[in-house]
Amino acid sequence: MLKFTVKMASTALLLAIAPPLVAQDAEAPGPNTVVATVNGTEVTLGQMIISRSQLPPQYQQLPDDVLFDGVLDQLIQQQVLADTLEADPTRVTIALQNERRGLLAGEVINSVVEEAMTDEAIQAVYDELVLGAGPAQEFNASHILVETEEESAAVVARLNAGEAFADLAQELSLDPGSGANGGELGWFGLGMMVPPFEQAVSDLEVGAVSDPVQTQFGWHIIQLNDKRDMVPPTLEEVREELESQVRQNAIEDLLSGLLDAAVVVRPEDGAFDPSILLNLGLLSE
Repeated sequence: MLKFTVKMASTALLLAIAPPLVAQDAEAPGPNTVVATVNGTEVTLGQMIISRSQLPPQYQQLPDDVLFDGVLDQLIQQQVLADTLEADPTRVTIALQNERRGLLAGEVINSVVEEAMTDEAIQAVYDELVLGAGPAQEFNASHILVETEEESAAVVARLNAGEAFADLAQELSLDPGSGANGGELGWFGLGMMVPPFEQAVSDLEVGAVSDPVQTQFGWHIIQLNDKRDMVPPTLEEVREELESQVRQNAIEDLLSGLLDAAVVVRPEDGAFDPSILLNLGLLSE
């Protein structure tokens, strides 16, 4: 794509093209209103609007008059370059087919999502995913991390003999962060710890100490200090996530129904070498 150029006081670096003035209809301009012609090819207001909307963010902040001239210059330059080709190259034709397909699909998705994005739909997803899941719990636990099962058994024996959990954590734990604090990990919710550790914590009663638990970090002896129900977030606090879920649900439902009704013929297994997609040379044939 051509680099976007901005018309400044000096125009020496721009293509010296001065399109003739085009008579405008008395009616208000529309997307098909012709702004300029290049070798007989029309440049329309709609084309300019789309081109402006696709500019990088740093250009979007420029004054309207500068952008108008810049976009028009860009389209004129593109057209005079395109006119030098006698026929559309294969890769351009195929790219346009893909672009058209994608744009049309996007229009359908935007329409469906806009229709689905109602306060009632957002409330329903909130009720299902947040309130329907029941109160989530978070835990306050301490642990002693050692390297081997034998070392963990020795820790359990010393605990059973009456030594304090915090003292042993400070002496033996390989976790320097929690070990210095007597093994305390603070409060954490489900999903924040590796599964074996999380399962052991979930199974403990407050004040109880687990049997040795193995994870990829070593062997843990865990003490559950406390647990509590978490207050669920309000709808407004998670609205962005809820809207994303409503959007995903709408798209999945739409695609599921369309694909079920469509006649789709796929290639047989092995019909194509997957690496053929790297062969850009095919587009030059």
